Parts: sequence; structure tokens; C-alpha cells
Amino acid sequence: MPYRRKRRKVSSEINVVPYIDVSFALLVIFMVASPFVTQGVDVNLPQTQDAQTAAELADGKDNSTFIIVEVDQDGNHRLSVDNGDFIPVSINEMLTRVRAEFELNPEATILVGGASQAPYFFIIETLDALNQAGVTKVGLMTDVIEN
Repeated sequence: MPYRRKRRKVSSEINVVPYIDVSFALLVIFMVASPFVTQGVDVNLPQTQDAQTAAELADGKDNSTFIIVEVDQDGNHRLSVDNGDFIPVSINEMLTRVRAEFELNPEATILVGGASQAPYFFIIETLDALNQAGVTKVGLMTDVIEN
């Protein structure tokens, strides 16, 4: 009896189980590592004795929007809207975002916080840019001196 070769069917399926395992492992690694990769700049605000809280600035309004611009000692800007995360932005991006927020809510409160080591020039440059963007009322952020 002669040997007959069996014909195998060509399978065009791809086994995706290893890819799913690897992607799940990478997902877990990134989820565990992401809290440790926070980017930010600590801004030490100047201190004063007569500082108002954000609630006092809102005057009891429930829908008040806060736009906070921080300037660090190197002149870099970070922006936060409605207590969101601080996003590093250039001065032009900051102006675009502030204009957009002002169109949505003209009663928004704008606060500028400068690091206590920041040169005065960077704060004035930020205030001037906000003025050119049409912002007429700006609050300066400080820390309260503890007695």
C-alpha cells in the first residue's frame, strides 16, 4: 500500500491570545506607573495677611468659573480652569484659552499666581498679555501668613 500524503488545510487564522496577554501586561504596567509620573512646578506664593479665599471671591455664585494662571521662576505659564489640572502652556496658548473661557462665561474670575522667586517682569508680562486679551479684572494669588 503506497503512502498517501495527507493534504492539510491552510489556516489563515492568527492566534491573538499572546497579543492580548502582552497588551494587558503593558496596560497594568502603565496604570501602576502613571501616578509616579506627575509633572508640575511647585510655586511658592508670596504671603499676605488680608487674603480672600476663592469662595469670598465668588461672592456666593454657584456657577462662577475660576481661571488660574501660574507663573514660575523661569517665566513658564501653567493654566487651570475650574479647579482642573494645571496644564503647561505658552503665553499665546494661555491667551487663546482665556479668550475662549471668557466667551463662554464673561463673569469668570481670573487669578494670577507668581512664584515668590519669580522676577517681577514675568508677572507684569502676564498681566499685560491678559489686558491685551480683554481681561479687565485680575486677582493676584497669595498665601495667608499663619500667626
